[in-house]
Amino acid sequence: MTLEFAPFIPWIAIIILAVLATLLAALGLLRGLRGTLLRFTASLAVLAALANPELLREEREPLTTIVPVIVDRSQSQQIAGRPAQTEEALAALRERLARFPNLEPRIVEVTDSGHSEAPSTKLFEALQTATADVPPARVGGAIFLTDGQVHDLPPDTQPLPFQAPIHALITGKAGEFDRRIEILRAPRFGIVDEEQELTFRVFDDGQASSQPADVAVKMNGEELGTVSALPGAETSYAFKVPRGGNNVLEFSVAGTPGEVTDINNRAIHLIEGIRQNLRVLLVSGEPHAGERAWRNLLKSDASVDLVHFTILRPPEKQDGTPINELSLIAFPTRELFVEKINDFDLIIFDRYQHRGVLPILYYDYIAEYVRNGGALLIAAGPEHASQDSIALTPLESVLPAAPTGEVHQAGFYPRLSEQGKRHPVTRGLSGSTSEPPHWGRWFRSIDVSDAAGETVMTADEGRPLLVLNRAEQGRVAMLLSDQGWLWARGFEGGGPHVSLYRRIAHWLMKEPELEEEALRARAQGRTLEVTRQTIGDAPGPATITTPSGETITLDLSEIQPGLYRGERRMTETGLFTVANGDFSTLVHVGAVDAPEFRAMVSTTETLAPISAESRGLTTRLDDGDETIRMPDILPVRGEVRVADDRRMLIRLTDETVLKGVNTLPLFAGFAGLGILLLTVSAMWWREGR
Repeated sequence: MTLEFAPFIPWIAIIILAVLATLLAALGLLRGLRGTLLRFTASLAVLAALANPELLREEREPLTTIVPVIVDRSQSQQIAGRPAQTEEALAALRERLARFPNLEPRIVEVTDSGHSEAPSTKLFEALQTATADVPPARVGGAIFLTDGQVHDLPPDTQPLPFQAPIHALITGKAGEFDRRIEILRAPRFGIVDEEQELTFRVFDDGQASSQPADVAVKMNGEELGTVSALPGAETSYAFKVPRGGNNVLEFSVAGTPGEVTDINNRAIHLIEGIRQNLRVLLVSGEPHAGERAWRNLLKSDASVDLVHFTILRPPEKQDGTPINELSLIAFPTRELFVEKINDFDLIIFDRYQHRGVLPILYYDYIAEYVRNGGALLIAAGPEHASQDSIALTPLESVLPAAPTGEVHQAGFYPRLSEQGKRHPVTRGLSGSTSEPPHWGRWFRSIDVSDAAGETVMTADEGRPLLVLNRAEQGRVAMLLSDQGWLWARGFEGGGPHVSLYRRIAHWLMKEPELEEEALRARAQGRTLEVTRQTIGDAPGPATITTPSGETITLDLSEIQPGLYRGERRMTETGLFTVANGDFSTLVHVGAVDAPEFRAMVSTTETLAPISAESRGLTTRLDDGDETIRMPDILPVRGEVRVADDRRMLIRLTDETVLKGVNTLPLFAGFAGLGILLLTVSAMWWREGR
């Protein structure tokens, strides 16, 4: 209760009147006038009434003490046993906090909701958010329910946001251990078929091990071998990038009995393969209009080293000109087809015929080159149907079709076959969807029989025009017309010769994007996109195995002929396995080096220093006997000065909220009137005597 004034007139006027009353009272006392004190008392009563004194009484209600409870729901908390511990401990916390009506728990669950590509456990960030709208004096303490793997610990120089204990209840079990593998240093790019080096390390968290661990290595799903690695020591691994584009290098360390999880027993590294200086040998049998189309295409690619020979003077051409007067370069057949044949990524025979330039044995070398993984393209002209056709040499063993000897001379629109509409080499070529196709005509095709492989383009009457085939480890393509240059010249509007020629060359050189049967997966943020390429029937749904072992079925929809795709947003991060039929692939969602997977052994060491500094308690919920041991809660008044090793102390707040104010005027109503009448009556009585 407090005394306050609400004067009816300004204070300066009251002060002046008080001074005058005091001077008159002093003068009366000096002159000995009777009744001076009564008059002065009556003046003071009038002045007090003018000052209007009031008694104020505030009605206040005590505020509750806020207790943030931060529940860790990160992926490291999903290990077997920890979710059940968390739920049991959270239920016990709710029940014990409910016993104290002046405690208000604020339960905040920290989950990796999918917005972060590099998941980590940020409990202190959640604590700051939970107490941002609360005065620090109202926070009585905080309780963390976690496995101890926290990645946003405040630095030592940063004070805590409130002066109250911070307690940590640790899930998991004492003495846990876990084996994991991390890639420390690795190149992001690598030149195809050149040796690269990567460094990784195997960790044994929670136990010391001197025994080497076996690490299995895979490249794009294919076994490369096993490496022996000593836990704790850096291990180097040398490898070669097998292909251009994206390559997935996977390391899988053998688990140990009793480890908390095998989620982090695998690590992957993504390396982009770069083809450097692709070597292409282009042999033109004779000068012709279509020769420049191939040359211009290959020369326009900066990554291609083109070696081009045109046979201008075949051996049968004898005109008596002395050899020393010829300015032509001799065709280095032995150097190209014996000594350096394996240096070429692609060999193109453009309207080439067997005319004695190449010894017959060299065709066998070329066939062997293809079977061992080389690439061969036959761009056929009329000579392919003649008796000098290279199809009548040992090269026949790798060619997908044999000529019948007929050459069709008539205008036709090249069309995609049913397989061609689904094959990545020809699918979606500009102008192919209309009938007739929206491109120019060709006027010559070479007839073949019994075409093997895939016939992706046809001439008139459905005759094969473009045939693709595999020959053991290598690939062969046959373009059964020399009229593609008409598209390059823009005849009747031209056609997509650049796209067609480039795709043929890239398919021959085994670019992954042009594989007929392929399963690819990529992550865009947390969205996993699965693409299935096939020239067969619908492949059905894909099966996704998450890092935690959960299996998800993903339906694939056909977006183009032979191309199926599906996507789904993932709640987990880590290494996913995607399978469809006989195909499987790996994809990493989120950052490869996410902190959440670096260590998954529960620990008290992370939060113990912070708890000790704030007089809090850090304790395990399970001491090894499979039961939850929940410490008691003890609210205390005033500052917490000492820690309790058995109970969680909560500092009760002294904060209150104002609910109302009651006022009592002292000179209002009958009370004030009575005092004035009393003083005036006393003064009259005294004057009457």
